[in-house]
Amino acid sequence: MGSNDCTCIAVHGDESNHMSNPSVRYLEDERRRSVGEDGPMGHTAQAKDELQSLYEDEAFGEPGFYGIVGRSNALRSVLHEIKTVAPTDSTVLIYGETGTGKELIARAIHELSSRRTNAFVKLNCAAIPTGLLESELFGHEKGAFTGAIAQRVGRFEVANHGTAFLDEIGEIPLELQPKLLRVLQEREFERLGSTRTLHTDARLIAATNRNLAVMVEEQRFRSDLFYRLNVFPVRVPPLRARREDIPFLVWHFVRQFAGRMRKSYESVSLETMRALCEYDWPGNIRELQNLIERAVILSPAPVLRVPVRDLHHRTITVPHSGQHQTLEEAERAHILRTLKETRWVLGGPNGAAAQLGINRSTLQFRMKKLGIVRPGREDDAGTASQPRTRFEWESVAG
Repeated sequence: MGSNDCTCIAVHGDESNHMSNPSVRYLEDERRRSVGEDGPMGHTAQAKDELQSLYEDEAFGEPGFYGIVGRSNALRSVLHEIKTVAPTDSTVLIYGETGTGKELIARAIHELSSRRTNAFVKLNCAAIPTGLLESELFGHEKGAFTGAIAQRVGRFEVANHGTAFLDEIGEIPLELQPKLLRVLQEREFERLGSTRTLHTDARLIAATNRNLAVMVEEQRFRSDLFYRLNVFPVRVPPLRARREDIPFLVWHFVRQFAGRMRKSYESVSLETMRALCEYDWPGNIRELQNLIERAVILSPAPVLRVPVRDLHHRTITVPHSGQHQTLEEAERAHILRTLKETRWVLGGPNGAAAQLGINRSTLQFRMKKLGIVRPGREDDAGTASQPRTRFEWESVAG
């Protein structure tokens, strides 16, 4: 063995003296309790198989939770809420930052309900242009508008007797909100271009990364719809609030991507694991997933090494001011700062998208939504966004 063996969480040997980080010590405790002294949790084939169904084995023993990995008290609390509300038909509103796994929670509720044999229909409200969102939700008749060359069935109609999951519910425009409220209260709607009333027995699960109560106060979201949605709120904790789950998530994603790329890893560098456990993960689980995928691509077997130096460039640092920033303002400032650091290069391994832990197309979508334009190209974005974009850029550049 080489001199660097003690810096890895390896298959054999007692490395506990090198595990100073609480999350890494937690991993060692779980190893001792689960597999004795044969090897750390997550590093034998049997232990890795257990990682895929931690919730199934440790909590309620229900199927369908293979994507939910972790043993933290924060996660267990959420899973208990899922267990409680799933058998009912009540509307559920899932709160959580971007990348925390809100869709997995929604799907888990559906799988635990009596509707599991029927459709689980999902729609990201932020990804659909405002003019087409009503058609997506309720459907339309042939000729209802220009381009409607055939009848279309809406999501609520498809989700009849099943579950409709609306992600980014805070992005629904005000003029469309009364129609959604009618579906929730009366269970009825009309397709665009039709006078015939249709009925649906779809259960609604909604998710948002916004503070809807604040949006109600600012008159950007209807109060009656908010109260109807907020019947059973579920708050998904950010990854920084469940650091003890990071080692399990790391191995879950290592298994996933190594299998796809036909690689096999026996250990993870201890330096890597410590850095991953100490990082705050502003992009949450999605950011971790993207980083592990990149590490599997770059790192030769059998020891996985993650480019942890990149983490220091990903940390969000918001200057202190007398006023609190909204989530949108913080996101805008962070994207602008990252673009400045990468000299406005979006793609590539050192581009802004990689630094932010998101896809390039997602970054371009967020830039367009937030009105972010490269200095000198403000005319391309239209005159309406010029003053705000230039002011924001100058404040960051300064």
